[in-house]
Amino acid sequence: MRARDDAEFTEFAANAIRPLRRTAYLMCGDWHRAEDAAQDALVNVYRRWNRIERLGGLNSYAHRCVVTAVLDQARKPWRREHLDQTDDSALVLPDLVGGIDDRMFVIEALGALPPSQRACVVLRHYNDLSVEQTADILGVSPGGVKSQTSRGLERLRQLLAQTERSAL
Repeated sequence: MRARDDAEFTEFAANAIRPLRRTAYLMCGDWHRAEDAAQDALVNVYRRWNRIERLGGLNSYAHRCVVTAVLDQARKPWRREHLDQTDDSALVLPDLVGGIDDRMFVIEALGALPPSQRACVVLRHYNDLSVEQTADILGVSPGGVKSQTSRGLERLRQLLAQTERSAL
């Protein structure tokens, strides 16, 4: 890679790492795994730097890479064992102090969603991407994005209502 390309990539990476890490965190609920996924995504972007369309495709490709990295992490055998041990009752925590941190409940509830629903909800409602942009990143049809988002939001409502009832 030429020095000019290296400088462009370095600038892109410095600006993109935080949004990529936040997206990954909302998908997996673990800052360490999110950091790994964001770095993996940037490595993939770097490998294809000369072939990526810089205008509209760069951020989409980086987000596609981070989503893929998170989903790949979840497919690893050691990760599946950990995921299989969780159940909905683990999401309901008593409010011992009297103050509820809603963000933590939402992040825990996001973690209970299947990966495809979680990706759709995060990309659509946290990253504020359109249905078409989300479909492009995930490599699915717009109808698939709509149905996965709808199912994910419904499940989130159920989980958050369950958390609300247990806090009373």
